[in-house]
Parts: sequence; structure tokens; C-alpha cells
Amino acid sequence: MSDDKKKRSNEQERSAGSQSARPKHNVQHQRSGGGASRKLSARDVALNVLTDVEVEGSYSNLKLNQALIQADLERSDAGLATELVYGTVAHLNTIDYFLDQLVAKGTQKLQPWVRNLLRMSFYQIYYLDRIPSHAAVNEAVNIAKRRGHQGVSGMVNGVLRNVLRQLDELSIPEGLPTAQRISLQYSHPQWMVKRWIKQYGAETTEQICMSNNEPPAVSVRVNTFRISRDEMMRTMNEAGYYAQPSAVAPDGILVGGSGNMALTDWYREGLISIQDESSMLVAEALQPQPGMKVLDCCAAPGGKTAHMAEKMNDQGQIIANDIHDHKRKLIDDQAQRLHLNMIETAIGDALTLTDRYPAASFDRILLDAPCSGLGVIRRKPDLKWNKSPQDIQEISELQQQLIRQVSTLLKPGGILVYSTCTIEYSENEYVVRSFLEENPSFEAADTPLAPLQEAATKQGGSSGKKSNESSIGLQILPQDYHSDGFYIAALRRMS
Repeated sequence: MSDDKKKRSNEQERSAGSQSARPKHNVQHQRSGGGASRKLSARDVALNVLTDVEVEGSYSNLKLNQALIQADLERSDAGLATELVYGTVAHLNTIDYFLDQLVAKGTQKLQPWVRNLLRMSFYQIYYLDRIPSHAAVNEAVNIAKRRGHQGVSGMVNGVLRNVLRQLDELSIPEGLPTAQRISLQYSHPQWMVKRWIKQYGAETTEQICMSNNEPPAVSVRVNTFRISRDEMMRTMNEAGYYAQPSAVAPDGILVGGSGNMALTDWYREGLISIQDESSMLVAEALQPQPGMKVLDCCAAPGGKTAHMAEKMNDQGQIIANDIHDHKRKLIDDQAQRLHLNMIETAIGDALTLTDRYPAASFDRILLDAPCSGLGVIRRKPDLKWNKSPQDIQEISELQQQLIRQVSTLLKPGGILVYSTCTIEYSENEYVVRSFLEENPSFEAADTPLAPLQEAATKQGGSSGKKSNESSIGLQILPQDYHSDGFYIAALRRMS
């Protein structure tokens, strides 16, 4: 078995809202082929989601959340469904590589639900050691009987029994080219692996891909406008949670064995928000002060907007702009829950902000730019299968337009922060470096992130730069702090 298989089988349980992934094997009440309505099992929910994601192009996280609400599963079963969906999607091309050797005509000839039933079952057998293999096979055969015919169930049984017999022999061949080996071993598109090898080198790329297959940590941001981090951690630990301070984000707390933090009174009362540690660093880099006028160009769903308002003690003005009108409520709801009154929402294309606001009218500007999202693959594993090199090229061109436009709205002496949740050089440092070359009135600004930036520079990796160029901004990779991949650059307007 591969190193990734061994590592994955011993990981902490994956959480979506941190539901436990330990299954109940006496799952019951599925929808039968005869039309009688039964309560869906964890595996039935997972299979429905996986099939919808493939056939309809749905986002796995959105489809899964919707399905879990409708199915009303017990906590442990909801955790199992979550594990099966995210784990299967994350390891998709490795699973298909092995299954194609065991399915006579190949997996692509199968009906989508049958293909995804085999994928989901292979994932349990090969990657999870908490689920007995015989249980995974039996449940798959039972589902095949209810949803298909005897031929389908017989084929499913035969393929999975073959997996069990050959389990110790299923491995990635030796001697493959580096990009192909990493692609298969850690289940990433080969074109993506090749790009990252060019940018970061093979060793770092392998670490990126390995980290993308690990469960994300549960982290929350403390609303320091209302409570200190130390007091919040003390309250959490007294309530039986395992809370520890983030080593990366001053307002962050890591919470172990937490369940869904959005269901807690602390969240409802606005004492905490759910946010990744890397994302929390954006407001730190912007350094907003009480009384300032701040523009958040692409604000929805409003997490970074609210963080800035908390740091400003709800004094001053933040204009939170987003292109989608239906997302205005997300920002407004965040502000209301957190008891923040200084946030004013606006709707429109960020490229038209210069038509709506006077030049040099903001003390701080945040451009959390639209991006490929390749830094958050561990949270949204289907991203890696839905992107293409052309997507990255097009988004980079948009990002360059955006930073040129919105920079004119910054006052002399003000700070503009450019951030993305991707690790692509062409979307990150290239955009900022190109902008600085065209705009000599701007310079890289000092930020509280300097120690993290120095550490990232020492880690090496070409990142597309020339050998004599120093880094601009902070590039966090998924393996650095077990947080999201993120890029953050702060620029000061001198005149």
C-alpha cells in the first residue's frame, strides 16, 4: 500500500461540522426500489451526493450540507456520510486507477450511481481502518440490490471481493515519472502537479498534495470587540471543549472534538465566528484603526469584513461590496450576529467601484480577489477536478484589472491588502509584482505578518521568481500550519 494510504488510515476522523466519522454498521431505512419510503442511511446519503456531484456538477460541500439536513441522520451517521463524500472525492483518480483494473469494461461504462457505489466502497476498504471491510462490501451489495438488479449486485460483489483479495497488491507502480507518481499517489490532476513542481519543486509539491488529503482543523475567530481570546478559551475548556490558541492568528482558537461550532450559543451570541487561521491574517495585514474609512471590494460572505470591524471597535465606516445581490444578506447577517453597526453593504462589480466612489477616498482597501481556490482543496476537494489551466489564466487577468482599478481609491499613506485563497504564483505574487512595476507610487508595506513571511522565505521553493528576486507578500502553503493555502500582500500608497 502507498504511504498516503497508511497515513490516511490512521488520521483523526474527518469532520464536516466535525461530526464523528465512526459509523454505525446497522444502518437502516433506505429508499427501496419498490418506492416505499425509508429513512436514508449514511451510505445512501453519501452515494446520492457523489452521484449528484458527478452528474449535475454540484459542489460537494453544498450538496452534502443540503442532504444531511434533509436526511436528519444521527451524529455518527452524519459523520460517516461526510467522510465517505469528501474522502472519495479527494482520492478520486487513485480510486479509479485501481478500479479500472478490476472492472471488466472500465468504470466509465457503468451507470453513474454504480460507479460511485464502487468508488465509495473502495475508499472504505482501502483508506479507512475503522470500518470492517466485510461491512463495506455487504452494505454495497445491499444498496446495489435495492437500486439495481441481480446482475448489478453480482458485479459489485465480485469487484469488491476482488479488491479484498488483492488489497496488499494494490499499489502505485515503481519507476513512474515524478509528476505521474505524485498525481496517482495523492490523487491530484497531473497538470496541476506539474505546475506546482515548476513553482515549488517536487518535494514541496508532494507535501502540498499530501496535506490536501488531510482533514481540516476546526478553528474559530474570537470577537475581541466583546471578549478576549483568553477568556473565550477558558469558557470553552470549562464547558468540556479542548481549546488552544492559534500559533498563527492572534484572534484564533483551535478547537478539538468540537462538533459543529455554528450550533453553539457562543456562535449564536456573536462571541465567535468560524474561520480558517490563514484567512484571519488578512485583517491583521490591513491594520485597520478605529475611525478609518475602509473598502472591502469583494466582501461576501463577510467574515473578513466583520473581523476588520471588530478590530476597529465598531468605530468608523466599512463599505462591504459584492457583485452578487443575493449575498448582501450573508454580510448583513454576520454584522447583526456579531453586534457590529459600522458595516454598510453595497452591490456591484468591483471593476465599477471607481465610478461609485471618489479617487483617494479610503484609508484602507481590502481586495480579497476572486481566485481559483486551490489553497482550500482539503475543504473543497472537488475543486481540483473542476479547474483547468485556462481557468487560472483567465482569473489572473481579472485580478490584474481589479488591483489596477481599486488602487486609485486609496489615500496617500493608506494600505491596500491583496489576498487570495490559492497557491498559484500567477494569481498571487505575479499580480502584485506586475502592479508594483507599473505603479511606482506604491510599495510593499510592513505588517505584523513579517515573522511568518521570513519563515516562508527560508522554506525555499522558486514560486516562479527569478533567482535574484526577493519575495513580495506572504504565501502560506497547506502544509505550513495545517491551515488553508493563502496569499496576502500589503501595499502602501506613498503619494
